[in-house]
Formats: sequence, structure tokens, C-alpha cells
Amino acid sequence: MPVELTTLDDCALLRLNRPEALNALSFGVLKEISDALTEVAIWKVRALIVTGAGEKAFCAGADIKELGGRPLIDCKRGAELGQAAFAKLDRLPFASIAAINGFAFGGGLELALACTFRLGTPSVKLGLPEIKLGLIPGYGGTQRLPRLIGEARAMEMIMLGRTVVAEEAARIGLLHRIVEGNVVDAALAFAHEFSSYSLLAQQFAREAVSRALDVPIHEGLKIEADLSTLAYGTADALEGMSAFTEKRKPEFKDA
Repeated sequence: MPVELTTLDDCALLRLNRPEALNALSFGVLKEISDALTEVAIWKVRALIVTGAGEKAFCAGADIKELGGRPLIDCKRGAELGQAAFAKLDRLPFASIAAINGFAFGGGLELALACTFRLGTPSVKLGLPEIKLGLIPGYGGTQRLPRLIGEARAMEMIMLGRTVVAEEAARIGLLHRIVEGNVVDAALAFAHEFSSYSLLAQQFAREAVSRALDVPIHEGLKIEADLSTLAYGTADALEGMSAFTEKRKPEFKDA
């Protein structure tokens, strides 16, 4: 199967399994990713880890041999397919972590950008090289990258098709952490740093931050106040505050 969906401890693991093709994103693979994200959304897990099979590549990007010679309407539908698939990561009831092994180019980096967090080994290479083919990113790269690292840096990466390595990626905020050893094990350990917290509170936090990027600060503060108020109304908030005063570990029920 080119897309494998399994569990790993209290997390789900989505693995691209086309190492012979450097885990490239054919249109069939994009559809399988979309279906897998629909399925995992109802699983009782605490986080999703996304990775690629093998040590060479997280994902090499789009399957180039599928891209040429298509009517323009099919080109647009292809972009919309990738965008819709990756957008499902935003709607998951739990956070997602891109465990990047090797390189992530084009659609592979766009998949990682759509995740909540990104971890990579010291040897990772990240880039959006579509400009070198006379194209531009089509699966969300032009929108998510500037929101993440700023307009100037994103413009340089996209317009020059420039590859960045792990150290620079961490410095500019493209990677959250550089990790040694098995990147999936590192991602699982990272997930355990937040997975015991209330999923409801995590959802409110993710929504508040993501919506803040699209509105003026005074509107963002209203969003924060609304979501903060909703958080106060949960049983988890009562449990968390009670546990604090009673000097014990809270037992959140996601309610």
C-alpha cells in the first residue's frame, strides 16, 4: 500500500510507502492520503505522525510524469485535490507532526507545512523547486510558507527554488526541532509532551492561533476571548484547576 495508516502507542502513524519512487505524490496517493485523513479523524488517538518510508526521502513531491500534457481544467483539479487533502490536517481533532526523514520537496514540503509541527533529522533538505519547472507550488505552499517563516524568506525560497538544510530551517521556524536517531521515535516522544493535555483545550488553542493569522489583532483578541470562555466551560478545565489546587496530576477526559 502506498499509504499506510496504523497506530503507534497512543498516536496514529501515516506513512507514505513508495520508497522506490522517493514517496512521490501521484494523484492516486493524494486520494489515499485524503481517505486516510478522513478515517483517522474518528480514531481515539492523541496525535497523528506523518512520515515517509526509507531514510532518503520524506516525500519527493509530485509525481512529475503525471503532470505534463493535461488540459488546464485537469491541472486545476489536481491542485484542488492536493489542497483539499492537506486541508484535512487542519480539521483533525488532534495535532499532527511531520517526521521528516531525508528530503521534502514540492508537494512533500507542502504536506509537512500543513502539519501542526515539523521535526527533522540533521540531514534533511527542504524546498519548493517548482519554479525550476516553469511552475509554482499548487498544494498550499505559497499560502502556508509565508505564514510560517514570513513573506521575504518565503518569496526567496519560492522564487529561487532554494533548498534549505536543517540548521537554517530550524533557525527560520520551518522546523520546530532537529532530532537525532529515528525520527518517528522522536516524533512520538514529542507528541507525549502534549498528548496528555485536554484535546478540547488543544483544539481551542490551535483554532485561536490559526484564525489570528487572517484577522487584525483586535478581531483576533475577540476570537481568543470567545475560545477561552468556551474552554472555561469544559469539564477538563474544572479538572485541571482542581488538580492544581489539590497538588495532583489532572486526569483529562476530553469533555
